[in-house]
Amino acid sequence: MSAPRPDPATFRDRFRRGETLVGSFIKTPTSHGIEILGGLGFDFVVIDEEHAPFDRAATDIGLLAARAAGTAGIVRVPSASPAAILSVLDCGACGILVPHVANPDKAREIVAASRYKGGARGFSASPRAGGYGTLKMWDHVAAADAATTVIAMIEDPAALDVIDAIVAVEGLDGVFIGRGDLTVALGAPTRDAPVVKDAVARIIAAARKAGKPVCMMVDGIAEASGFVAEGASAFIVSSDQGFLKKAAAQTLGDFAALKG
Repeated sequence: MSAPRPDPATFRDRFRRGETLVGSFIKTPTSHGIEILGGLGFDFVVIDEEHAPFDRAATDIGLLAARAAGTAGIVRVPSASPAAILSVLDCGACGILVPHVANPDKAREIVAASRYKGGARGFSASPRAGGYGTLKMWDHVAAADAATTVIAMIEDPAALDVIDAIVAVEGLDGVFIGRGDLTVALGAPTRDAPVVKDAVARIIAAARKAGKPVCMMVDGIAEASGFVAEGASAFIVSSDQGFLKKAAAQTLGDFAALKG
């Protein structure tokens, strides 16, 4: 018998404790990939509003699918705007991944947009997050503030000079290192270039010093194991599209001999 699945609402606590968590990006605006990955036991999925064609309706359905599948639904919002953040939190997201947080002021802004107490999150109990009006006002406020995970994407060279100040922002739960954007911005040939590795090491060291967890996208278990040794604990592996492409290519290759 398999162990009971953790409640997705506990994702923030598990992330902050530094548990090893495995998730994947969702690039296709349907519920099916989310249901499949959640059913397999992935700890979380990241609905990608920044680089995939998700509108609010598709995100809403995706977050419903995450709940049904028992996995934490995180959304990579397209920007740090309060409206973008409020939209996904009202739909019931367990947390947000915010791109291009390059200074502590921006980090404070995204925290404020995500929290009721001490923040500026717009209140409504009518959406899914508020139980469609069934939760009492202060019960909803307390539950939302306790469960909402705020993760800043560190992917700009400018962030490296102030990384200690960024990770020290109160209410910021952790960071995601965007190696792709860093590689391009630094003009490096690959994300394994020394200048990128040095940037990654600086970010991880700063986060560890501040007691904040680090999330990274990795190719697989070998790369993840190396970053665990450095201090990372949460990992995004591929995407629904990536898994489909890999499996389809493997299957087509298996049939190549029959095709002649």
